Amino acid sequence: MAANVGIFQPIYQPDCKLQTRTFVWLNTAIMDVNRKIQTLDEFTIQQLRDIPHATGELSHLLRNIGLAAKRINVEVNKAGLVDILGDVGTINVQGEEVKKLDVYANDQFTGVLQHGIACAGIGSEELDDFVAFDDAKSVQSKYVCLFDPLDGSSNIDVNVSIGTIFSVYKRVTPIGTVVKAEDFLQPGNQQIAAGYVVYGSSTMLVYATRRGVNGFTLDPSIGNGPSVIRISVVRSQEKCIQ
Repeated sequence: MAANVGIFQPIYQPDCKLQTRTFVWLNTAIMDVNRKIQTLDEFTIQQLRDIPHATGELSHLLRNIGLAAKRINVEVNKAGLVDILGDVGTINVQGEEVKKLDVYANDQFTGVLQHGIACAGIGSEELDDFVAFDDAKSVQSKYVCLFDPLDGSSNIDVNVSIGTIFSVYKRVTPIGTVVKAEDFLQPGNQQIAAGYVVYGSSTMLVYATRRGVNGFTLDPSIGNGPSVIRISVVRSQEKCIQ
């Protein structure tokens, strides 16, 4: 069966020179022969091999973010079918009404990152303070993650796109200790990675590191396990020119 091939034209940004890239629409009949289609796991492992002395912690953290986003996507798609709309009756630290989906998304990100091996603590818009993970594996982690688990959650009542925003920093306190406030209160230019997930007509994860910007589109028809995400890669090959 022939592949459906199209041209993706990235949005032009004045400070970034991006190139047009060819992509293949996901099709189960051509998966085994078209190796331009990669999973998020495959892509991060490939990147890991290209970096000498890399520990793989950041790759693991990004895969965990992808897993949490996939779980949230499942619930977002149930809007109007089950009781996940509306407020829970509390106010967050920003003075905003907390939605049921805010709570669910926050629990997913917190749980996935806490049970991984690559995050020492998290800061969330839905929490009054950061959360330090104090188990034996987490205190050995190099990174902390900050996020708004579900930005624009009030939009879901009218079927408008919503999303997740996240940022990753390398901790400044000694590895092996519990993280402190100074690990989270760092300037933006110290970010190791940052990105967003959009839950809309399609679900897309985009993240940026110092090696470039990468975009991934979720194919919900692929994979029965929670760790499998099928993606098409749209990657900038040129650095931003400031």
